[in-house]
Amino acid sequence: MELTVNYLGDAQFEAEARGHKIICDQPLDNGGADEGMTPPELLLASLATCAGYYAVQYLNVRKLESAGLRVKITAEKAKAPARLDQFVIGIEVPGVFEEKDVEGLRRSAEKCLIKNTMLATPAIAVEIRTGSTVSPVVEELSPASR
Repeated sequence: MELTVNYLGDAQFEAEARGHKIICDQPLDNGGADEGMTPPELLLASLATCAGYYAVQYLNVRKLESAGLRVKITAEKAKAPARLDQFVIGIEVPGVFEEKDVEGLRRSAEKCLIKNTMLATPAIAVEIRTGSTVSPVVEELSPASR
């Protein structure tokens, strides 16, 4: 997978993947124009839409109604290091009443690729490119180095 982010000026960036574009910005009180979600909000959106996708797949396979499905997600800011923590993914499904389907929806949402990626502590390398050169890796985070 690949995504490209271009700086637009001030606090705005444009992310593009497969021809789709979204604007990332900051609120007015943080120096932005408030014309897009912040990076943490985009992370929450990614996690919530992924869990929703898996929930809808469960409903579709069982021919249950998916109209009105809604996902609300919350997270708390944590420090040292600065990060998000205490994520809660709430999935509202108006037409589901049987406990077996509630449990099935939970198990399906637990399979979310984004959730599992976050839980497995992925390796992340930072490279700095200037002109035609590539710097050594500045920092690499992996399960062994945390």
